[in-house]
Amino acid sequence: MADPARARRLAVRVREVVAAALERGVKDPRLGMVTITDARVTPDLMEATVFYTVYGDDEARADSARALESAKGLLRSQVGKATGVKSTPTLTFVHDRLPDDAQHLNDLLAVARARDAELETRREGASHAGEPDPYRKPREIDDELDDLDDVDDSEYDDFGDDERDDEPDAAGPGRSVGGVGR
Repeated sequence: MADPARARRLAVRVREVVAAALERGVKDPRLGMVTITDARVTPDLMEATVFYTVYGDDEARADSARALESAKGLLRSQVGKATGVKSTPTLTFVHDRLPDDAQHLNDLLAVARARDAELETRREGASHAGEPDPYRKPREIDDELDDLDDVDDSEYDDFGDDERDDEPDAAGPGRSVGGVGR
């Protein structure tokens, strides 16, 4: 196993060499506007995966994929000469879906912005349902004191409750709840 840092450095070098070779060395007419986006090398440095994008439609992508497969041997020899490693990694080309996914997310964000703008135009003349201020306001202390003065205090003079003394205890006559006698 190689050092992970060495595998990353080799991946960067593979990406640069393949991009330069596609620009100058490969003369296949099927090869469209190909951009090498990333390369990854396995920890044993025996396989390299090269990610690419193609400008154009699905037919241009398919043609470019066939051109890359046919130029794989030439590109591998270019990588071997440029890197100087003991064994040149085999190349695997994978179409990078990241730009397509990013475009899809941008389209979804545009739809969300349009819906937000439509909702904003609907809100312009609308008002909230219910009262204008639905929150309770604290009472004034002076009002509470005035209300207490109006109450007849004569019936609340005795603090005990006489009706409750006539009821039998829940534990029975002569017994108390909790084991404590009267």
